[in-house]
Amino acid sequence: MSDDRRFDHVLDALGDRYRRRLLVSLSEHNPQDDDPRASEWAVRDASDAGADEEAVRLVLFHNHLPRLKERGYVSWDREAGTIERGPNWTEVEPLLRLLDAHRDELPDGWL
Repeated sequence: MSDDRRFDHVLDALGDRYRRRLLVSLSEHNPQDDDPRASEWAVRDASDAGADEEAVRLVLFHNHLPRLKERGYVSWDREAGTIERGPNWTEVEPLLRLLDAHRDELPDGWL
């Protein structure tokens, strides 16, 4: 795959608040439980969106985790209930570090 295409995939992964917050959280704590009630970012997302934790879990399990797993950014063991950095983590990691380093300069809600 070309470098341009990989970069597009990274931007797509970071283009959604749920995926962005999950990846930033995973950069800080690896591995993690896939239960949204145990994830600070997911609880915050639920309250930000006015959704309940079950709605966050559904979108996480049926959209975001499968997409991130397909790209290789995360490894998700649904049976064990764990998420960890995937084999292509190094593609997304530099932008995650950049976002984290400039967290205070970003608009509210971005991370």
